[in-house]
This record gives sequence, structure tokens and C-alpha cells, in this order.
Amino acid sequence: MATHAERTLEILAQLIGFDTTSHLSNLNLISFIEDYLARHGVRSQRIESDDRQKSNLLASIGPDIPGGVVLSGHTDVVPVTRQDWSSDPFLLDTRTVDGAERHFGRGTADMKGFIAAVLAKVPDLMAAKLKTPIHIALSYDEEVGCRGVGRMIAKLGDAVPMPAIAIVGEPTSMQIVTGHKGIRGFETVFTGVAAHSSAPHQGVNAIGHAATFIAFLKELAAEHEQSADPDSAFVPPWTTFNVGLIQGGEALNIIAERCAVSWEFRPLPETDADAIEARVRAYIDQDMRPALKAIDSAADVSIRPLAAVPPMRPDPDSPAERLARYLTGANTTQTVAYVAEASQFQEHGIPTVLCGPGDIAQAHQPDEWIAQSELNLCADFLNRLEAWAASGNAIP
Repeated sequence: MATHAERTLEILAQLIGFDTTSHLSNLNLISFIEDYLARHGVRSQRIESDDRQKSNLLASIGPDIPGGVVLSGHTDVVPVTRQDWSSDPFLLDTRTVDGAERHFGRGTADMKGFIAAVLAKVPDLMAAKLKTPIHIALSYDEEVGCRGVGRMIAKLGDAVPMPAIAIVGEPTSMQIVTGHKGIRGFETVFTGVAAHSSAPHQGVNAIGHAATFIAFLKELAAEHEQSADPDSAFVPPWTTFNVGLIQGGEALNIIAERCAVSWEFRPLPETDADAIEARVRAYIDQDMRPALKAIDSAADVSIRPLAAVPPMRPDPDSPAERLARYLTGANTTQTVAYVAEASQFQEHGIPTVLCGPGDIAQAHQPDEWIAQSELNLCADFLNRLEAWAASGNAIP
């Protein structure tokens, strides 16, 4: 029988072979995992998107009772477009670098490596006669705002008995993460009036007004940086802002009729995100729109949300943290600036931590990779989880 390490790499190669970039369907990958689980006698169920082009998958091993542990991971990956890869990003490539084995491919670190390790553990979990159930929760569209996992979390307590703990396997180098920032993303669209660039008085330059708006966001960012708490556990210790995409204009000699600005802010757990959003909307309604319409009544500005994920608040000595300390042997915890679905489990009343193999520095990068040593640490973690779940012991 193949070892857990061999099964992990075999499954990882299969998972990497599915291009599950967020704008594509993940159903082929879900079908593969469904079939794999069914072959091992594991019951699973889909929780689909409205258009049925994507799906979450929820599976359970062990007794049908409350108090289980959720192992959560997302199936989507970020694009490889305009990235310079030295190998096919959707073909697992194992190389030895500086004497250590690394596995290259899109999603190896973020976070198909964790999913592969969990799936490779299924035969052992099925044979272990667990007294505490283990739930496998696989979501879609995490990379574009954690859009899928909420549907699955809403089913917990109904589709499966309510679990006691969630462990999200984001790449943390198997360190315990107890807090993350949130995100609110928006597209603000400026509609101007086109004219020849030699007659700017006859038009309304959408790009120019977008630049004014971006300057306002920069001022907000500076305010939050200046008021940062130096004792915060987060790095950087303030709510950050970013303008990630600007699309506008047709030609050098045309007054731009349209400019779209995609931007975000990432609030700390203690930050009032609603107040920030309200301030931006008030600036648009009370300053920007009147300024545009004072020039031409046809000019306007609109704003629409793109993403909204709450921050995860550290919960010292929670059941999830205690179990993770037991499983890893770690005595410390961390916080991270990126966003994950952990906060959504937490908001549902389920104590949650992030802990998974791989280095977040490799996520989203060309030649993304995960070290074999990280997969080995994850295997040790899962071995301890199996032993604990089979023991029937309380959370340490």
C-alpha cells in the first residue's frame, strides 16, 4: 500500500492538473474528489453556486454527532496570465533546490497541497474508528472574495451536525494563525463627457476626477497609518488601502468619457469598516457627484461592491487554538494581513484557526512551490489529529 507521502503527491498532481482559476468552473475537480471519496466509502455533498458552474464540497468521516473538526480549503487558484513560469503551471514538477525537494505548480502552496494531504489521509481516517468526526470542507471563489464558503457554512448544523472547531489550511508554514485582516473591495466608475483634447472646456475628464478620488483614498490611508497602534499584533499595524486597477480613456487626444477605479481597504478587527465605507460614499455623494454635475449634468459617479470579508479576531485560548497547539506542539500564535475564510467560520460561532503547509510568500507567484518538508509537517499534524479524534478525549 502506498505511503501517505506517496498518496499526497499522487493526488496533488491530479489537483494541479485541473485549472481552477477563479473565473473558471471547478466542477471537474469536485467530481474527481467526489469519486475519490466515494471509493473510500466517504459520504459527501455539493453546495452549488446559483449558476451551478461551481460547487463547494462537504464530506464527513466518523460518527454523525456534533463536536467535530472541520478541515477547510479552497479549490480555486489565481491566474497565471502574464507570469513567467519555467515549467507548465498545471503540471506538477518536482525539483531538488539547495538540497531540498520542492513541488512546483499553480496552487501547490495556496492551497492544493493542504487539500492533497487531507485527501491522502482519508483511508487512515476511515480505518481509525473515529469517536470525533472529521469534516472536509472544500470551497470555491476564495481568491475573489470568499464568495463560496458562506453557502457551505450556512449548511453546518443541518447538512452535518454542528462542528466544534474549524482549521483552515492556508499556507502558514504550519504555524498557528489566530487573526487576519478583512477586506472590502469596490469599483468606482466615473462617467464624463467626451470631447477633443484641444477643447477641454467642452468635456468632462473622467480620468481627472478619478485622480481626485484616488488622492482622497491616499489621504484616508495616511490617516490610518498615522494613527496605528505600535503594539498591534498585525503587520502592518493599520488598516491599509490599495488602488489595484484603473481603466479609462480611449486615446491621447480625447477627453476621457469613462474611468473605472478598483480599490480596496483591509480593516483590522478593531476597525469600524462600516464607518470607512460610509465616509467614502459620503465623499462621493456630497463632493464628487456635485462637482461633476456642476460641469455637465450628464456626468456622474457610481460605486459598487466587489468583495466583503470580515476580519478574524484573535480569540486567545479558544478550543481551536488549544487543539492546534496540541497538534503542532507550538507555543506561539501569529496574525496575518491577508484574507481567508476563517473569519466566516468564526462569525458562525465556530472557533477557528489557520494552519497549513507552505509559505504564503510563494502564493500567487510564478513558479509557485511547496517544500516536501512542509507536506511532511502537515502529515504529522494529521496523524496527531487522527489519533486524537480516535481517542474520544476532550479538547486539550
